[in-house]
Amino acid sequence: MSKKLVAYFSASGVTKSVAERIAKVANADLFEIKPTMPYTNADLDWRDKTSRSSVEMSNPDSRPKIANKLDNMADYDTVLIGFPIWWYVAPTIIDTFVENYDLSGKTIVPFATSGGSGMGKTVDVLSKLSPNAKWQTGKMVNGISEKEIKNWVSNL
Repeated sequence: MSKKLVAYFSASGVTKSVAERIAKVANADLFEIKPTMPYTNADLDWRDKTSRSSVEMSNPDSRPKIANKLDNMADYDTVLIGFPIWWYVAPTIIDTFVENYDLSGKTIVPFATSGGSGMGKTVDVLSKLSPNAKWQTGKMVNGISEKEIKNWVSNL
């Protein structure tokens, strides 16, 4: 039986809530991707071009530091990675996460929350950072029901 991990980044708590539900249904371990410097409301103001998130997302080489490390990534066969959509892609801290682990041969399943946009080119961008992983199509999980989670997870 394969071992699953749900790793997630959540700036406001929305993605965290869904990630916890997915981990429970999938009988997966849960890992929060925590930035070294937590994001403030001002950092997340997408209308302010000088806000931290705006500056990070305008630089494709931005790699915010992660405060915690998962020591047993080798134990997992399937990794579900959750995040909010920022500027039609994953926040750059997700790039940091993907690049910090050897995901070769693992099934990677992105899932996201958003205030209105879809996944955009998220999977295309992330899969280039770890091309030897088995990337699955991403899933938007806004308002997802327990039944929908069960159906989705059972088909992974």
